[in-house]
Amino acid sequence: MANHKSALKRIRSNEKRRVLNRYQHKTTRNAIKKLREITNAKEAQKMLPSVISMIDKLAKKNVIHSNKAGNLKSQLTKHVAAL
Repeated sequence: MANHKSALKRIRSNEKRRVLNRYQHKTTRNAIKKLREITNAKEAQKMLPSVISMIDKLAKKNVIHSNKAGNLKSQLTKHVAAL
């Protein structure tokens, strides 16, 4: 257990960040799965910018690596273009 006030606060703030990061990461993964399941090109093109935005936000906060974000965006863009 932590001995300092600042260490206790760090534990609390780390837990808050962890829960928020997990929520946002899971939400983004679900959005990616939904986008991959869509067969209608118009719907997919409509949804693509919001999913890319979610991916960028995760990369910006280092929840996912920036290269992974780039790879995901590239794959999703290719998928939507192929519809």
